[in-house]
This record gives sequence, structure tokens and C-alpha cells, in this order.
Amino acid sequence: MSDWASVSRIIENALQLAKPPVAVTFLDDAPDGIDPPSAAAPAGCSFWELGAQVSVATQALDHQHCAIGIHTHNLAGAPSGQQQQLEAALGAMQGLDYVRPSEVAALPVMPESSRFVLYGPLHEAQCTPSVVLLFASASQGLIITEALSRVDGGAPATLGRPACALIPQVVNSGQSASSLGCCGARAYLDGLSDGIALWGLHGDKLEAYAEQMEILAKANTMLTEFHRMRRLAVESGEAPTVEESLAKLG
Repeated sequence: MSDWASVSRIIENALQLAKPPVAVTFLDDAPDGIDPPSAAAPAGCSFWELGAQVSVATQALDHQHCAIGIHTHNLAGAPSGQQQQLEAALGAMQGLDYVRPSEVAALPVMPESSRFVLYGPLHEAQCTPSVVLLFASASQGLIITEALSRVDGGAPATLGRPACALIPQVVNSGQSASSLGCCGARAYLDGLSDGIALWGLHGDKLEAYAEQMEILAKANTMLTEFHRMRRLAVESGEAPTVEESLAKLG
């Protein structure tokens, strides 16, 4: 069994994250020792922020105010009015030309229905998460992109609305990805500010991602200092060679 606390610590330290990695795990049976949320959330993505603080086991009823999230997560036991609410929400969005029928049909959806979705800090995970979410700035995203590209063999995809589609996208493709969020997620999540993007890491590759993030974070720190010194030197009228600049790094 993997030591998820150690994996989380490596990722947090490498990226200097403001929020810890959030594990998202789809289950058919209720997890032992993890309570349900105290109240339904205004949107399913609200549980991402809660999951950075405490582990909660949610069911469809806890997502009742988020018809689109229930759809993308393919949650079993949806409230009776869920389909009507989904159609109403999509109808309003289509009326604004925010989404079109072909785009709705192309939305990623979890391939299998689940009764429970567990959200919680990665360091508390008891099994391999389905997806791990990171809230990251552009500079942190640079390191994440480099690490994911090295492990996955290509640059990660970037998604837009809806933000919750990031989770099934990662599960279905087997590749990690980023999301710029959506206007809804940015309204519901305090941590998804203008300078922050969301990343979804495939649970089966977490240890490999963490290893590469640690390596690439150190490399970026060293190279940033290299470029900073060269800028100062050139702006001061010097013309250092690469070798001279490297020598100053010690």
C-alpha cells in the first residue's frame, strides 16, 4: 500500500501549495470511519474546498443542488427532480449560447455509476484515489506541466466549462489534465481565484508525478537563479558566457 501522506508531502513541498492535494475517490460502499457532510453543498465542486480540510463521504443527495455535477459524476441515487433540473440548467445555458447541444453531448462523464464520492486531503487517503486535485498558480502549473508531460508522454490537456468535467476527463483518458474552471466553480470556490487553475492528477500515477515534481522543482529553482543573474549582468553592460554564469551558481 502506498504511503499517501509521504506522496502528499512531496507534492506540497515541491510546489509550495497553498492548499493540500485533494483526493477524490469513487466508491460503491460507504467508507469506514468517514462521516457524511453536515449539509448539502451549493455545488458539487464545493466539496473540493471542504476536502482540502477534512474527509467527507458524499452521496447524490449531498449534491442535490448541482444537477450538472451529478451528471458528470454519474452518481447513483439522484433525487427525482435531477433530470428536470439538469435540462433546465442546460436549456438556460444554451439560450445564452454558453453551451451548444454538440458540446453537451461531448462532456466527459464517469464511465460507471457510483454511490459514494469521497473527498479529503491526500495525506489521509486509505486507498488509491481516482483523481487528485491541485489548486495551483501559473508558476506552480509550470512545474506540474513539466512533470505530467514527462510521465504521461505528452503535454496535458486544458479544459474549460464545466470544471467538474475535469474528473471524468482524467479517469476516462488515463491522462492528467488541467482546468481553467468555469464561472460557476469560480463563484462557489474561494480558492479558485483569478490567479489559480485546477489540476486533476490520475491516481494510478501519483507516485511518479510526485517524483518528477520534486526533481523539476529543484531544477526550476536553480535555473531561475541562473537567468536572474544573467539578466542583471547583461543589464549592467556585461556579456557573460553560459559557463561563467553557471560558475556563479556554485
